[in-house]
Amino acid sequence: MKRSERLVDMVKYLLARPHTLIALPFFAERYDAAKSSISEDLAILKQTLASNQDGILETVAGAAGGVRYIPFIGKNYAREYLTELADRIEEPDRILPGNFVYLSDILGSPQDLRRIGQLIATKYAYSNVDYVMTVETKGIAIAQAVSRFLNVPFVLVRRRPKITEGATISVNYVASSSDRVEKMELAKRSLPSDSNVLIVDDFMKGGGTLTGMEELVNEFDCHVVGMSVLCETKYASQKVVDDYQSLIKITEVDRNKKLIKVEPGNFLEQTDFDRF
Repeated sequence: MKRSERLVDMVKYLLARPHTLIALPFFAERYDAAKSSISEDLAILKQTLASNQDGILETVAGAAGGVRYIPFIGKNYAREYLTELADRIEEPDRILPGNFVYLSDILGSPQDLRRIGQLIATKYAYSNVDYVMTVETKGIAIAQAVSRFLNVPFVLVRRRPKITEGATISVNYVASSSDRVEKMELAKRSLPSDSNVLIVDDFMKGGGTLTGMEELVNEFDCHVVGMSVLCETKYASQKVVDDYQSLIKITEVDRNKKLIKVEPGNFLEQTDFDRF
């Protein structure tokens, strides 16, 4: 196999297995090449990924070492995408009755979900996440995208019981947008105790749903490593969560004036991009 062919196949293999340690002898056997040649190939890939700020190729020394691909995006690319996304969300025809904002096209776009997943995975690339958690229904696509880049399972919190879930654990929480007490539950088999859980959701007003999921994680004797949402509203009532990241912040919605003001959220300032 020529080096160019080998590089293409190697990139494909690594991208399909993020956060997975792969021993160098595996590649040497796969391509019938010397370890020195494989090391040179990996050096090329590492430099290319770093120069494009599109991922980190991490080398682990030692007998049990190898190489792993860490999905990671540079700050300039993150800012560019979030600015462009904010501009798109400012389109007046997105305003719905009740001053809600239409986001289903973004949550249904493979390209947007890929970027959203990669951004959140960048923030938690080195947080030892074991599971990604979200609540039904619109957060499912985001959780799936994030879990893809972190290469961990995602678990789905239900608002109503499903017979296919088996035994469940439930909590009551206050929906901050309506001050109503609501219920959410998770199958007992979903989370092993002492797991590290990343909570994600599509939209946050006051943060009541996030606190409900946090309480549910605690019921499983697990740990919340972070909370991330695609979009938050600045004009909502007092938030009940402080430690979270939002990719986008809606600062004003006026249906009469057909006006939406949107800006990047606090994600950029709360993420360490100094890995490149």
